[in-house]
Amino acid sequence: MEKSANSMEFIEANRTALVAIDLQNGISNRHGAPYTGEQVIQNAAKLVKGFTQKGAFVVLVRVSTLDGKDMLKPNTDVKHTVQFQEGWDNLVPELAKFKNAHIITKRQWGAFYGTDLDLQLRRRKIDTVVLCGISTSIGVDTTAREAYQHGYNQIFAEDAMTSASEEEHAFVCRHIFPRIGRVRATDEIISALK
Repeated sequence: MEKSANSMEFIEANRTALVAIDLQNGISNRHGAPYTGEQVIQNAAKLVKGFTQKGAFVVLVRVSTLDGKDMLKPNTDVKHTVQFQEGWDNLVPELAKFKNAHIITKRQWGAFYGTDLDLQLRRRKIDTVVLCGISTSIGVDTTAREAYQHGYNQIFAEDAMTSASEEEHAFVCRHIFPRIGRVRATDEIISALK
């Protein structure tokens, strides 16, 4: 993100990628706060459309498993019983319709580890990523920390992400994201894209 002559921020489309995290059938329909999955999908679709119109690189990230055996299974205090229904890992229709997006399948929380995301961004000389998706405090936050460690500038679409609770979302957006990037609204990001 750079400053123009009149001090308005602008985003260079040819050096910026939109990375949308886990906007898929089995995740986006869960309870979200402060935004519903539907609100997040609507704002993410606006971002994808805006980035596509400017010729910017769009990455849609989904989490999936081959057979359940490739999932992490650490000893934790919170036990997770995951049941995968048919099509749970399909992108939501509002995003799947954008045919020029690069699709990445991840096996864990972050979108960089074990994927070609960094390679695809660097080959395109991209130095800035705009992040959105579900969940703010898990998939988006983990990807953001990975992007920070890879040296990317970051912009966070606050109203195009949500978490299991409003407190989780607020904590990450107020205390983590401002330390590693810029927190903005969807419309503000789209209008700054040049």
